[in-house]
Order: sequence, then C-alpha cells, then structure tokens
Amino acid sequence: MGEDCIFCAIAAGEAPAEILDQDEHTVAFMDINPWARGHALVIPRRHAKNLLEIDQADLAHTVVAAKRLADRMRTALACEGVTLFNSCGQAAGQVVPHFHVHLVPRYEGDMLVWPERGEQADPEVIAELASELRG
Repeated sequence: MGEDCIFCAIAAGEAPAEILDQDEHTVAFMDINPWARGHALVIPRRHAKNLLEIDQADLAHTVVAAKRLADRMRTALACEGVTLFNSCGQAAGQVVPHFHVHLVPRYEGDMLVWPERGEQADPEVIAELASELRG
C-alpha cells in the first residue's frame, strides 16, 4: 500500500467510495469530480505510482476491468461512447499518484471538449522523432 494513498485506502476498504466492480486485482469506483454522468476510475489493488511504474500483469488486469465496466456503461447508461484515458505524471495532469484509468461515458452533444488536433507535422520531423523513439 502506498503511504497516504487514497486509492490504496479505497482498494483496502478503508476509505469511502461507490464501488462499481472489483476482483482480486482491481477496483472500479465512481469519480467524485465527474466530467460526465457515470465517470468512473479503475485502479489496480497493488500500488504503482503511474504507467511507467506499473507491473505489466497489473496493467493488463486494469485494462480488462476497464473494458468490463465500459461494456456495462454502454448498456446501463445508454451512452454512445466511452473515453478511456490515463495521465502519467503531474505534467500530464495526474493528481493522485496511483495508476488509474478514467472511463468517461460520452453522450451525443455532451459538451466535453478535448484539445483540438494539431496541425499536420512535417514528415521529416515525424521520421526523426520515430527514429529517436525506436532507440
């Protein structure tokens, strides 16, 4: 358990949360600051600070649990789509330092706005970046 980690406390049943689904590896619960009706979080029970630190098996379990909940959202909430995302690190907007994915039900005309796509990049710049990322 991460020291003073609210998500670890939720997973252990030591902090309140509206639990939606859980198994031996994951817990899904309602987000207390929702961006849309039904916004939920899915976390691994085992503490990992972020995407760069999570064990691959825990990551896989979390994604499987997210799909299970997304399927339920589509049926129970009659949403037209679901946005799944993760913020890794403070610069990316991560607030709680425990790996988690957001599941945000999406409704036609829901007014949630994501950043607009940037301008198309120069193919040479893309190739240079790809080379750096390949190592």
